[in-house]
Amino acid sequence: RRSSLDRTIGVLREVGGNFDVLDRQQRQAAASIQHRTQGKEANVPKLRHIAVTVPDLEEAASFYEKTFGMKRATESEIAILLTDGVVSLAILKFKSDEQAGDERGKDFHGLHHMGFVVEDIEAMQSTIEDNGGRYHMQLPNTPEGASEIKFRDPNGVVFDIVTTQYAEKAWGSES
Repeated sequence: RRSSLDRTIGVLREVGGNFDVLDRQQRQAAASIQHRTQGKEANVPKLRHIAVTVPDLEEAASFYEKTFGMKRATESEIAILLTDGVVSLAILKFKSDEQAGDERGKDFHGLHHMGFVVEDIEAMQSTIEDNGGRYHMQLPNTPEGASEIKFRDPNGVVFDIVTTQYAEKAWGSES
């Protein structure tokens, strides 16, 4: 008898990598195979954004600028976005619990979320949900139609997915 992995590899060869024709279990196996065998190719999601909440925006931003040489990409009333040219670090201080976006509220300090750049938002949403992740929220769309779609992993950790164009514009990071 052939293993599930062998069957999935065979099916992938037959469908030419078209994951839409696979059932849920086959998609999970295919995504795992794709990740292991193509880990250095462009279609693998990239961690490009980390957001932390702090009690003092300027103090925290200054630490990362002086210590790691990060540069300010943009700032607002509640955020200073720093970048090393590849990864963005969002320093956040929310003014209200509603603005914070979840049960942790405005007084939570620490890792708020991380962000991944993906090539296909819809396909990644399916992959996330197929692997136990669940939708959390979506930030309002920008005038260009881009947005951050947030999820929780099976342990409750918040992360978002965005397109390359959004990451470059909003986070100042390369894909």
